[in-house]
Amino acid sequence: MQTDAILNQLGYMPNEALTGQVARIIDNTQGFDKIGKHIVDLHKALKIENSYVAMSNSNDYFKIKIESPSDALKAAALEKIEHFSNKYKVKLQKVEGKDTYYIIGFNK
Repeated sequence: MQTDAILNQLGYMPNEALTGQVARIIDNTQGFDKIGKHIVDLHKALKIENSYVAMSNSNDYFKIKIESPSDALKAAALEKIEHFSNKYKVKLQKVEGKDTYYIIGFNK
């Protein structure tokens, strides 16, 4: 999957800086070739719960951000994230004190 396509599908306008950031994230995400398409699919699926996949500003990873306004939507988002992680063997790391998860890579 090309970096511009990833940026577009995650709602970013491609430019040189963002393209470089996506390239670093891809290099830093173990097994990205196995999970890249599924990350974009998760982003689309989470929109219903006011949640999304984005690029982290502090680490070279994609992050899953839950911004659901209700407990029911938050629970639904968490269920989708758990299903995504289990089905595609994706290793996630929870950010302490936040409803955010880093996508670390493919978990063999």
